[in-house]
Order: sequence, then structure tokens, then C-alpha cells
Amino acid sequence: MSDLTFALLAAGAKIAFVWIVALATILPNLVWAERRVAGMIQDRPGPNRVGPFGFFQIVADGTKFFMKESVTPLFVDKLLYNLAPWVTLMPGLVTFAVIPFGATLPVTIGGVTRNVPLVVADVNIGILYVFAFTGLGIYGIVLAGWSSNNKYSLMGGLRASAQIISYELAMGFAAAGVFLSAGTLRLSGVVAWQQQHVWNVVPQLVGFLVFLIAAFAETNRLPFDLAEAEEELAGGFHAEYSSFKFGMFFMGEYANLIAASALLATLYFGGWSLPGVAFTGVWGALASVAVFFAKTIGFIFLFLWVRWTFPRFRYDQLMDLGWKFLLPLSFFHLIAVAAFVAAK
Repeated sequence: MSDLTFALLAAGAKIAFVWIVALATILPNLVWAERRVAGMIQDRPGPNRVGPFGFFQIVADGTKFFMKESVTPLFVDKLLYNLAPWVTLMPGLVTFAVIPFGATLPVTIGGVTRNVPLVVADVNIGILYVFAFTGLGIYGIVLAGWSSNNKYSLMGGLRASAQIISYELAMGFAAAGVFLSAGTLRLSGVVAWQQQHVWNVVPQLVGFLVFLIAAFAETNRLPFDLAEAEEELAGGFHAEYSSFKFGMFFMGEYANLIAASALLATLYFGGWSLPGVAFTGVWGALASVAVFFAKTIGFIFLFLWVRWTFPRFRYDQLMDLGWKFLLPLSFFHLIAVAAFVAAK
């Protein structure tokens, strides 16, 4: 087998694993997990009727979404109205292409052993790719608000755009400290640096906390879900959506949640690595994949726990936190990291 053929087959297998196996397994079950976590926090059972522990409730809910009539309001901009759910969903999915999810996997075919890095595309500008595509997701929310011809939807879109601008700056400054210390924009390089030294959460705890808070705002999760505040905006940007299009906004939110959790695990908690553990061979590579997904699921649980524990911010509090606290804090943190790296 030629190297080109092997590379194409390996790339196809990694894409299938990340987007079909991992996302098709974790993404739908997040709805069930969120409802069970909500039940646990609120001292009630949660879904427990359809299947064991209510595990097949997502099948019932998904069927309901597909079976319901898709109603399009009369005075909407139909092109933008139909495009918005796709623009919201796709950036969260393509982000996973540059996130390494395991150690190198040795594959032997025809007596020839080749090492396959467990990342779909190990590009040298990984974090720029991530920020570029996550920044595109806001266009879907703004398009949904604008095209719906509804004042509440428009207000939700405007809130979301201001929120993303406010928190993406702080998130970028926090992430810049990681890449200054690692000396590379490649996410696999960041994981390798943490293997050789220490997880970034230890020397850059302030940057981690800023990145974590900004991740809540970037994914429109409570306590930062001002774009769809039901009590104020009747659902906000997706108020005029129904059926499958409405479900796509939910899938987009959960895809962004998984991507943010995977990115937090990669940048600050060593990705697939563990201190003092060398993942070698086939079983080592599989164990590293399990470690990575365990860390990612841990952050997913944190997102779910925070949603059902803390109240929503007022909009002025949201803006004040982003511009008056997180942005200056992340900027001074970046200066401190740069000074430390330059002094070495």
C-alpha cells in the first residue's frame, strides 16, 4: 500500500471516528445527561420512563423534532432564515479537526508499520483555526435574529453579537499565554509541551479561569445565555423556529459545548496525556483516547452543573464583567507570561 493511499485511509478513519462515532454518541446523549443532571441537582428523578434510566428519551425527543411540522412565518427572509441553523451548527463540528484526541497509533499493514497521529489535521495554526470557526457561529445567531422579522429575535441576535465580541478578546489573550509558553500554535505541540513540563493550569491558573468564564459566554450557556433569555425575549433568536431547524440550534449549542470542553482539556489539562505516563503501542493509544474523553466529559459535566446552579446575569453585569474585569485581567496575565518567557 502506497503512503498516499494509507494517508487517505487514515484520514477517513479519523474523520469517521471523530464526527460519526464520538459526536454521534456524545452529542445526542448530552440532552439526556443534562436532564439527568438537572434532576439530580433539583432533587428529582429526571427522565426515567423510556428505557433504563430514561436513556432512550433522546430517541423520543428526536423523533418528535423530525415529525413536527416546520412552520415558516410569513414575513421572514427565507434564504437567511433557512441558512442560519446550518451556520450555527457547522462551526462547532469542524473545530474538532485540529484537536488531538490521542497518542500516536502504530498501524501494521503488509508487514509495514506506520505511526498515525490521532488528530484529523495537525496544522501549525491550530488555535487560529479554532478561533476562526468558532467566531463564525455568531453569524448564524445574528442571521436568525435578523431574518425572523421579530423584535425579540433581533434583540437576541444583537445581544449575542455584543457578547461574543466582549468575551472573545479575553479568551484570545488567555489562550495566547499558553502558546507563548509552548512556543507553537499547533495544539499537538501544546500537549507535547505539557507532557515534558507541567499542565498549563498550574502556572497559568488565571488564564485558565478567564478562558473558562469566556467559554461559558462563547457557548451561550447559563449564566450567560442572554441571547435567548426566555423570561425577557421569549426564546430570543430562535423564537420563530420550529421542528428540525429548532433542533439544529440545540445541536449547535451542544457541539460548541463539546468543542469548548475538549479545548479546555487540551490547552490546560494536558489533552490526552497524564503526568509520568507514557502511552505507547496500540493499547497505549487507546488508553490515551479514553483519558482525553474522560477529561472532556468532566468539563461537560461542569457546564451542565453551572447551568442548573447559578442564576442568569443581567445584561449590564455581563458587559461589565467582560470589559472591566476579564479583558484587563487577561491582558495583564499575557504580559506576565510574556515577561516570564522572555526572561528564561
